[in-house]
Order: sequence, then structure tokens, then C-alpha cells
Amino acid sequence: MDNIGNLGYIVVGVIVLAILFAVGSVFSLWFQALTSNAPVGLLQLFMMRFRKVNATVIVTARITAKKAGIDVTTDKLEAHYMAGGHVMRVINALIAAHKANIALTFDRGCAIDLAGRDVLDAVQTSVNPKVIDVPDGKQGRSTIDGIAGDGIQLKVKARVTVRTNIDSLVGGATEETIIARVGEGIVTTIGSAKSHMEVLENPDKISKTVLARGLDAGTAFSILSIDIADIDVGENVGARLRTDKAEADKKVAQAEAERQRAMAVAREQEMVALVQENRAKVVLAEAEIPLAMAEAFRKGQLGVMDYYSMKNVMADTEMRQSIAHPQQPKPGEKPLGT
Repeated sequence: MDNIGNLGYIVVGVIVLAILFAVGSVFSLWFQALTSNAPVGLLQLFMMRFRKVNATVIVTARITAKKAGIDVTTDKLEAHYMAGGHVMRVINALIAAHKANIALTFDRGCAIDLAGRDVLDAVQTSVNPKVIDVPDGKQGRSTIDGIAGDGIQLKVKARVTVRTNIDSLVGGATEETIIARVGEGIVTTIGSAKSHMEVLENPDKISKTVLARGLDAGTAFSILSIDIADIDVGENVGARLRTDKAEADKKVAQAEAERQRAMAVAREQEMVALVQENRAKVVLAEAEIPLAMAEAFRKGQLGVMDYYSMKNVMADTEMRQSIAHPQQPKPGEKPLGT
């Protein structure tokens, strides 16, 4: 029985010590908030432990806000913490906005924070504008390339100065949209110029034209200025395109000439075949002459003297042809009559 009684005293002592430890830590936070003129209920602090809320963060955030002249209730701080927000980041953003006379409520700051945006960075950017490089280099490009009306390529680097627009931060487009729109505006402005010299002489024309298009609509930023950091002359794209077109035209002409040549060769072969065909017809016709003469002899239409007269005429014709067109001697032979 004595052992059971001692065990009970030990259990009761442990419970009492645990309660004193819990109450002691909560009491220190309660006393800290009370002396900082940002009181938080003792029972409320004790219940935060059951809701798995870091009471230290809540008390620190409330004291910090109170010292900066901003009164935020404990319930709101605890609700934002339980929603997964960054309580101290929102409080620091509220303090920065309050010092800079920027209208930012706690609810708006919580909404921005829960939307995944850095509300403190947004306030700081609203106070101190930031510079965005166009292009930003993330896509492997170092310049924005455009082609003027004379076919000359221009490579442009720009810097955009922006300020965060708190009212449109939630749901507004990010820096990538600003970079894309400014790049599109630069390409359009260069393309509308008649000559690349027109752009080189007045680079501010790009800034004015792009800035006048209202590229910050629907974004989380307000564009303050667009400055052209550098312009370089690239290749003569127009000349290259004309060269490529001339090369293509030459290949087309060559193909057409080759087609015509092939057609001529085919026609020539057709004529050669036709000549051979006609020669064959002549040979066939000449082969019928002896048959016709034999038939004439049988019918008595041709006499012997007529035959000899025809032979004499043929021999005389051959002689005249040989005199008019003498044969050339072969190599090693002597000409006739020597």
C-alpha cells in the first residue's frame, strides 16, 4: 500500500510540474505582451497550444505591430497563422507600408501572402522601384532582335523600371508578362521603321512608342520608364533573303533548261528514228524496181535497148557524181592520177 501511495504522489507531482511548466511559459508571454501594451488573454495563449499555434510568433507579431502604431487583433494573427501564412512577413510589410503612406490593410496583406507573393518585397518595390532587364537571359537570349524596313537587323537591350501596384498584385501578371510585352513592342517599333538608321538616330522612339502602348495593363506593376541600354547592328537579313531567292530562281531556271534540253534530245532521237524509218521505206521501194522491170519484160513493156539506155544513164550519173565529189585517199594511199 505504501508503494502504491508513493507512486500516486509521483504521478500527481509530474502532472503538477507539467502544468506549472505550461502555465509558466504561457505566463511569460502574457506578461511580455502586457508590459508591451499589447495584451493577449492568458486563456487565449493557453488554448493556442491545443490548436498547435506558435504563441511566441503571435505575441511577437502583435507587439511589433503595436509598437509601430498598427493595431491587429490576436484572432486575425492566429487565423492567418493557421491558414499557412507568414505572420511576421505580413506585419513587416504593414509597417513598411505605414511608414511610406501606402494604403495596405492587414486583410489585403494576408490575401497577397496567401496568394504566394512576397508581400514585403511588393511593398519595398512599391517604395523603391526595381529595374527589369529585357531580355532577362532566362530563355538563352541576350538581345531583342528586330528587322527594319531596309532589311537590316537590330539587336536591342532595354531596361524597364517598374513599381509594384498593390491593388492589382493579387491576380495580376508577373514580370515575365512585362518582359514579353516590352520585347514585342520593341520588335514592332523596329519593324515599322523604314530604315535602321532611323532607329539608330532616335533610340528614344522605341521607348516612347512602347511606353505609350500601356503594357502594364492587367499586371501587378506600373511601368515608370523604358530605357534603351544598347543597340547593335546585326546582319543584312534583307540581302540574305534576296540572295536566297536569287539562288532558288537560278535552280528553277536550271531545272527548266534541263527539261528543255531533255525534250530536245528526245525530239532528236525521234527524228533519227523517223529518218531510219524513211530510209527503210526507200530500200523497200528500191527492192521493188527489179520486180517491176522483170514484170515489164514479161509483158513486153520494156525492151532490151531500153534497158541498156537506162544502164548508160545510170553509169553516166555515177561518173558525174564521182567527178564532182572525189573520194579522199586513205592514209598511206596515193591520190588517183598520180
